[in-house]
Parts: sequence; C-alpha cells; structure tokens
Amino acid sequence: MSEQDRIVGTLLGMAAGDALGAGYEFDDSPPRGEVAMIGGGLGDFAPGEWTDDTSMAVCIAEETATGTVDLDAIGDRFLDWQRSDPADIGISTGHVLRQASSGRDLPSVAAAYFASHPEGAAGNGALMRTAPVALAHLDDDAAIAGAARAVAELTHADPLAGDSCVLWCIAIDRAIRQERLDGVRDGVAYLPELRRPFWSDALTQAEQRSPRSFTPNGFTVTALQAAYAAILQTPMPDGDPARHLQDVLIEAVRIGNDTDTVAAIAGMVLGARWGAAAVPPTWRDMLHGWPGLRATDLERLAILTADAGGASGN
Repeated sequence: MSEQDRIVGTLLGMAAGDALGAGYEFDDSPPRGEVAMIGGGLGDFAPGEWTDDTSMAVCIAEETATGTVDLDAIGDRFLDWQRSDPADIGISTGHVLRQASSGRDLPSVAAAYFASHPEGAAGNGALMRTAPVALAHLDDDAAIAGAARAVAELTHADPLAGDSCVLWCIAIDRAIRQERLDGVRDGVAYLPELRRPFWSDALTQAEQRSPRSFTPNGFTVTALQAAYAAILQTPMPDGDPARHLQDVLIEAVRIGNDTDTVAAIAGMVLGARWGAAAVPPTWRDMLHGWPGLRATDLERLAILTADAGGASGN
C-alpha cells in the first residue's frame, strides 16, 4: 500500500472505530456477540454516524488542511461544534467549551478547570481527536510533540492528557512512515523526563495484560492502554491486514465502557498502518457525521493536511 493510503487510513480508521463503538458506549455489560455499526448509544446516533471523537478531529483537520495549526482557529471551530448542540459531549470538554467565548479563551479556561478539578481533567477527550495533528507534521517529531500538547491543552490542561496525545501522534507517524504498530514507545522520549518512567510502565502493562483489563477507560492513560493492548494482542488472521483492523476494532469495543473512544483511538494507528483499503467498504459507505461529511471528506482532509505539512504521499 502507498503512504498516501496509510495517511487516508488514519482518519478513516478513527471514524470507523468511533461509529462502530457508538452503539455500545457505557453499556452495563460489554458486547459479547456480533459487533456492528448499529447506531443508538448515548446520542441516539444513526448507524454509521460518528460521535464527538471524529467531529472534534474534523475541527482540527479543517484547519490543518490549510497548512497551519492555528490554535485560536481550531478553538473557534470547537465552539462552532459545541454550539451546534451535539448529541454527546464529554464532561470536561463540555464544561470548558461552555465557559469560553472564543477559541482564544480555551487554554486559560481549561487551566482553570484543571486547577479546580485536579482529579477529573485527564479524560480521553483530547486523545480521541488527535490524529490530524500527526498528519500535519509527519517526519518531524519535535513539531508533532509540540502541536499535540498545544492542541490538547485547548480543553485538557492536565499534563497526562497532553502526554497521551504526544505518544499517540508519534505512534501514528511511525505507523505511516515505518509501517510499525509499536511506535508509541518512541514517543516516550518526547515527554518530560519525570513522567517517562510512569508512561514506560503504563505501556509495559498494555503489552502484557489483557485488553479487557483496561476498564473503565475514560481516563486518558487507561484509554491509551486499552487501544494499544487491543492492537498488539489481537492476532493477525492469515496475514490479512483488513481482518486485523476489523478484529482489533471489534475487540476494542468488547473491552467495554467508553467503547467509541477506545475504538477510535485504536483505529487511528490501525488505519495508519494498514491503510484505507483495510477499512471494509460496507463500513466506509456508512460513515457520516457532523458537519454533514462522509468518508470521502475525511479522505480529502487527510490528504490536504499531509500535503500541507510536507508529506511525500509516495
């Protein structure tokens, strides 16, 4: 597959995981039978409709597709989405967005929320949307790390939230450029030195423990562990990348709890590794969501973002 196919796959894989998990989010018991894009869930979504995870990623991608990572503009687009009365929105994200009058306000509002809610400001709401940041800075680790943290801090000031975005964006870069699924390990070097042992231990746990042990997973650390564990520990059936992507996303949903977000996070790296061609055509045809986009629009945003950032697309 081409590098461009892997670039496109990053956003398609994210949206596919998101829409697949939407109908099972926070169910009392994780699904054990067939997993499909059934819709419903917390936002009564239509089958194939993505949730806040992909909608917020679209806000970022619309800006990165122009060749910039203007934080104020991304923040303004977050507020446009929030004011559209979305069917579902995370607790801390919703609080921060409702308190801001413009995108420029968001970092200070997020910092104030963290100061008053130190135990509740490291949700997975920044990690779930981070894929376009990686596409905008491929092959530039320092730029990836800086932008990932800055975009995270628009709504999530807890350093762990920023850390998780740095790690996962580096993982996406490695999946696209080096065709690896374990690139998250490379990201540890771009974290503050004091937190590197914590994250190294967290990744080791994900490499060794069952994916289904990482629940509840609204916490950004546990969400990353759940997605990473599902990716590494779901076997590749007969060397078939498409089956691997599908099987991992289904396993991510079966972990339970924040099903759409864990599957969306996993889908970013899976799509970046296996490419758009690995996303089943039936899923691809069903994908849609705010602001009236479909899979082809995600493809366009991914290509424009990577081209603006200087990716070769070879």
